[in-house]
Amino acid sequence: MTDGSDERSPLLQNGHAEDQQNDPEIIDFSKEDDENPRNWPRRRKFVNVAIIAFMAILSPLASSMFTPGISEIAVDLNTSDSTVVGATTGFVVFLGIGPLILAPLSETFGRRKLYLVCFSIFALLQIPTALSPNVEALIGVRTISGFFGSVGIANGGGTISDMFHPSQRAGVFGWYLLGPLLGPTLGPLFGGIIVQYLGWRWIFWILTIVCSFNTVVGFFFLKESYAPVILEARKKTYEDSSESGSKSYRMAGQDDRPLRSKLANSMARPLRILFMQPVVFTMAVYQAILFGTTYSLYTNFQAIYGELYGFDTTTVGLMYLGPGLGFLTAVWFIVPKIDTIYNYLARKNNVEAKPEYRLPLANIGAVFIPTSLFVFAWTVQYKVHFVVPLISTVFFGLGQITILNTCQNYYIDSFQQYAASAIAAGAVFRSIVGGILPLGASKLFESLGYGWGISIFAFLSLALSPAPLLFFYYGEGVRERFAIEL
Repeated sequence: MTDGSDERSPLLQNGHAEDQQNDPEIIDFSKEDDENPRNWPRRRKFVNVAIIAFMAILSPLASSMFTPGISEIAVDLNTSDSTVVGATTGFVVFLGIGPLILAPLSETFGRRKLYLVCFSIFALLQIPTALSPNVEALIGVRTISGFFGSVGIANGGGTISDMFHPSQRAGVFGWYLLGPLLGPTLGPLFGGIIVQYLGWRWIFWILTIVCSFNTVVGFFFLKESYAPVILEARKKTYEDSSESGSKSYRMAGQDDRPLRSKLANSMARPLRILFMQPVVFTMAVYQAILFGTTYSLYTNFQAIYGELYGFDTTTVGLMYLGPGLGFLTAVWFIVPKIDTIYNYLARKNNVEAKPEYRLPLANIGAVFIPTSLFVFAWTVQYKVHFVVPLISTVFFGLGQITILNTCQNYYIDSFQQYAASAIAAGAVFRSIVGGILPLGASKLFESLGYGWGISIFAFLSLALSPAPLLFFYYGEGVRERFAIEL
């Protein structure tokens, strides 16, 4: 890995434009260039982060917001509860498939256009969802909206990589990543209140208003951060200038392939990264198990706390705050240390920082995840006071965000310019598994009981818990051995 000054080489090299008589003038960022996103004022960077983080929280929020109203929706649309769960499955699966297309498109056309177009469509699709006359329409519209709503998840990591140097990135990324995690956690709480007082259709009317507001803010304040698009605009300005005369211009690292070839290569990139890089595939499986576990538990909290503990819908919604507290604790106290350890290991070994230096703190999550799941499984099985399983979900949330944050930063540092595609590779796997597993979770818990049923998820996470430690020591060699042309 190279240092921050030339991380995106050859697209961005901190050199000066060459102006030779017979050669085209090279369009590039100078060292102190104000248009370089990494030189932007902090306020401009954080406005961008806030807008995309809000996008990244709203789509996962929409994925789980109606779970407290599943029974009411089933009665209203004359169907079964399990059929209504299919609306969550379709949404979450396409929340993962979307990044396979939207991430590489952002690496061709830029981030801003993709954000605004896709989130505008996502906001508008909440209207037919609210008006769904039957469960088929509900599932169909929800599935399509999941695709467009994935844009914040698909490109958020790439946008943060555009604007922040590696030594500053993990802390910022930690707050951004709260969106995809807090969304499914807060959704049932808000949804429960709305369903109880306004009815389930109002969930989607409120989403229409909030998503539209965020989109309008984006139109005015969201800035393009992808360097090749910024340099292309600069090149066009120079070419259109009356002072250019016969002078020709060329972007640093300009890709002269036809658009069709570039798109084909871009579309294939996430899957090539996923299936040809063992480190990405292994950590993607790890994340998929975590998301599958999360959605399997969330879709059954109503049964667990409602039937076993006798809580009403609003009180069940409050139980989702357990993992949320774990997320906030991790972001506040643990995630900032990812950068600290990353920089410390580089100084200690007197070498350039390696992507593997992001992984040590993942071992905390590797311990907390299976431990908390075992505790939750058996305290629920034996109906121990609800405070005990609630506390275990705090540690589950803490472990989850620690694993996901270190993994995402590992992807970004390993693939740099193509960070969005690398993150998309992991997102598709975890979202598909996270969408499909809940379909069978209820029957699993009915047949095995909550003790052994949830313990299966704990054993799966335990089996993969050595991965961060193994990749810390051997990840660099694995990445080099399976290096691919992107």
